[in-house]
Amino acid sequence: MKIKYTYYFIFSLLLSMSSAFAAKMPMPADAPASYESECASCHMAYPPGLLSEQSWKNVMSSLAKHFGTDASVDAKTQLEITNWLIKNAATRQKYSETAPENRITKTSWFVRKHDEVRPDVWKRAGIKSPANCSACHIDAASGIFSEKNIKIPAK
Repeated sequence: MKIKYTYYFIFSLLLSMSSAFAAKMPMPADAPASYESECASCHMAYPPGLLSEQSWKNVMSSLAKHFGTDASVDAKTQLEITNWLIKNAATRQKYSETAPENRITKTSWFVRKHDEVRPDVWKRAGIKSPANCSACHIDAASGIFSEKNIKIPAK
């Protein structure tokens, strides 16, 4: 009986640790200023651990057609941001898949975590898109995506 409870305790501990990791994806302290000034000028500066190395390479090699916008930067800035994103890209298997269409919102983990969100919720004026993490995740800018700290806009 004692062994059964020990295994249960260990399983519970591991489960809570994995969900804690999923909820926290902090921005690395060495983020180049260009990442904030270039990328965050149009959208949230996504923590690089949300995509794989290959996905970041794909994103950064197609800035002229960045999700319908020309987000081109000079070669030096592009190399600086690309190298930093690759250095800090996802390494855990859960996050390291190559994202379909290079979109965080198309990854299997994102879809699984948001499967209860109805399609009409994404279209609310206060959200507009699944890519707008900070619309619902209060601490998204800090890389904290805890399910305990969500406020979904009513409209």
